[in-house]
Amino acid sequence: MASGTASRSEDEESLAGQKRASSQALGTIPKRRSSSRFIKRKKFDDELVESSLAKSSTRAKGASGVEPGRCSGSEPSSSEKKKVSKTPSTPVPPSPAPAPGLTKRVKKSKQPLQVTKDLGRWKPADDLLLINAVLQTNDLTSVHLGVKFSCRFTLREVQERWYALLYDPVISKLACQAMRQLHPEAIAAIQSKALFSKAEEQLLSKVGSTSQPTLETFQDLLHRHPDAFYLARTAKALQAHWQLMKQYYLLEDQTVQPLPKGDQVLNFSDAEDLIDDSKLKDMRDEVLEHELTVADRRQKREIRQLEQELHKWQVLVDSITGMSSPDFDNQTLAVLRGRMVRYLMRSREITLGRATKDNQIDVDLSLEGPAWKISRKQGVIKLKNNGDFFIANEGRRPIYIDGRPVLCGSKWRLSNNSVVEIASLRFVFLINQDLIALIRAEAAKITPQ
Repeated sequence: MASGTASRSEDEESLAGQKRASSQALGTIPKRRSSSRFIKRKKFDDELVESSLAKSSTRAKGASGVEPGRCSGSEPSSSEKKKVSKTPSTPVPPSPAPAPGLTKRVKKSKQPLQVTKDLGRWKPADDLLLINAVLQTNDLTSVHLGVKFSCRFTLREVQERWYALLYDPVISKLACQAMRQLHPEAIAAIQSKALFSKAEEQLLSKVGSTSQPTLETFQDLLHRHPDAFYLARTAKALQAHWQLMKQYYLLEDQTVQPLPKGDQVLNFSDAEDLIDDSKLKDMRDEVLEHELTVADRRQKREIRQLEQELHKWQVLVDSITGMSSPDFDNQTLAVLRGRMVRYLMRSREITLGRATKDNQIDVDLSLEGPAWKISRKQGVIKLKNNGDFFIANEGRRPIYIDGRPVLCGSKWRLSNNSVVEIASLRFVFLINQDLIALIRAEAAKITPQ
């Protein structure tokens, strides 16, 4: 009986050991390896091997002192077998691998959506301006440089927008619908800003610079060449563009004036050779710093005084945004128009120059641009009784009238559309022909008496 009970107890212990091993293999290990993250997989395997070794050693101590080596060696081998058997199942983590390809496909499919988002920046007026400008010039670079859109676009954005209008049916359809809804006055204003083509500028350049063309001359030019000029061109627009071409010496009978021989132009390398390196030491001069701070205060005080006197200059100087010809009134005898501002001549004699705190003049040329080379009293424009305008040079530098130099102490007759150049600042002198005709008529009545 004792032997039977002993054999039964051994069988029960062996069955219990098998159940524990099966429970460890089936129950506990999958629960610990439930995570599918590829980073933690190797760490879990190491932990499982260590735990299995620890459990096998405790069981060996409870049973006998000889068997633990075999048991401990059998369990790691089973765990290694599990590693080998479960490594083929590792292709599960590559399942997220198609994600980059999917994201790339999604990005490619969303590219047209990014173009449609730009519809907010590109307004219908911009699209119409772009189309008219490209039809006139056939050059996207000149369109980017010459056309003023409602928003500042880069050359690449202009190219992408033009190609989208040509080849993208969705964008072109939306743009056409938006352009059809524009007001006729807005369309006319946009068409008036169209760039001049090469054919138009060639026809305008044939008008002589010494002649004095009127609006009838340009209207006749429009009638003689209706196919060359844009439909929205007017005689006034042609006259303004011709004056601009004359100002920059772009007419056929004009030649670019060479540089004066007296002024030597240095390049960068020559100027660098003249620099003495020993004088470039950064030496702090307290007296100079004090003088600079005093000069800075004085300049700020002068700026405040000029800001307070701005309302007085509004009568004489009017800022303009376009190159349209000025409209004369009954009090304006002539206009000296520059690139930024225009000066109204409302008296028979006005002085030109650079205004300072102690020197007040009628026409301050510093409002047009850099005028540090201009004398404080550069010249005087006078109107004679016979209706002729003369300019007298009273400064150090010469004044150029249509390319001819007028030296100090000399004077020259000014005609309509004459180009006046003073120290790299160019102006166009325009005469109020109606008012001058009345003055000449009154002078003719007075002379017989």
